[in-house]
Amino acid sequence: MDSTFDENPSPTRQRWRKMAYGGMQPGFDDNHTDETFLAAMVMNANVVKRSMLKVMLDAVSISQYLCIVALVVSVWTCTLKSTLNEDTLLLLDVILLGLGFLVLILTSEMLSLNLLFRYFINISYFTTGLYVLAPVYQTLTRSISSDSIWAVTVSLIVVHLFLHDYSGSTIRAPGALKNPALTSCISLNASIVASVFIASRLPSRTQVFAIMLFSLQVFLFAPLITYCIKKYSFQLHLWFSFGLMFLAMAFVFLLHQLLFVLLLGLLVFVNVVCPYWLIRIQEYKFEINGPWDEAKLCFDITE
Repeated sequence: MDSTFDENPSPTRQRWRKMAYGGMQPGFDDNHTDETFLAAMVMNANVVKRSMLKVMLDAVSISQYLCIVALVVSVWTCTLKSTLNEDTLLLLDVILLGLGFLVLILTSEMLSLNLLFRYFINISYFTTGLYVLAPVYQTLTRSISSDSIWAVTVSLIVVHLFLHDYSGSTIRAPGALKNPALTSCISLNASIVASVFIASRLPSRTQVFAIMLFSLQVFLFAPLITYCIKKYSFQLHLWFSFGLMFLAMAFVFLLHQLLFVLLLGLLVFVNVVCPYWLIRIQEYKFEINGPWDEAKLCFDITE
């Protein structure tokens, strides 16, 4: 007698699929991954290869502003030593203001007569306010010792240099889409307070007004001018930066030879040593991207 046996084959196991939603798949753990999980792994996909010359040219903007601050400190020192009188300071203020407006007119594509007139009105209000407040600035730190003033001023200048936005402008440039960052505003405030401390040590009201006007012209409008020059022509930006470096080193050399050596060493460190370090550490950069990364929007949600 032949007997037949019904063979019930075991159901085949479903293949694991990568699913973003849908819950657990039968027969697999919730954190299961197969051998294809690492197939989409990409190493160093977003690493930017930089050249030494490109990094050195980008570092010129930092050296440029360091020299601008060095020139401001030189003018402060000469004013405190009575080497520069109030008439010379006022003439310097007028020259800087005229050159600033000339550069804006020649380099800005989005500059209109209405915007230029608004700049002029704002500067008029600004200058009038400084002249009215000059007696207040003159007596602001009378009860504070000079050593404390110098120490706080140096600290504020260091904070200003550390937080300054070397790639943008302190105030919004014509045609710019973004406002200055918070750190840039903090840096500007630090420079203004330092200027007030220096001005409070001067003997006359006119000197206080002249040095405050000079300092605020530089700290407020010099980044805007350099930004417009760089945007207009990078070659012009390089020539302007090298001229500022030469001028700053000449003034600092006349002021003190040790400070000249320090400034020269700082410029070499910023323009040569730091770019070399950046290029070298790129060899040790290791970045992994894969399916575990968070999704990133490819568009601006504010649009």
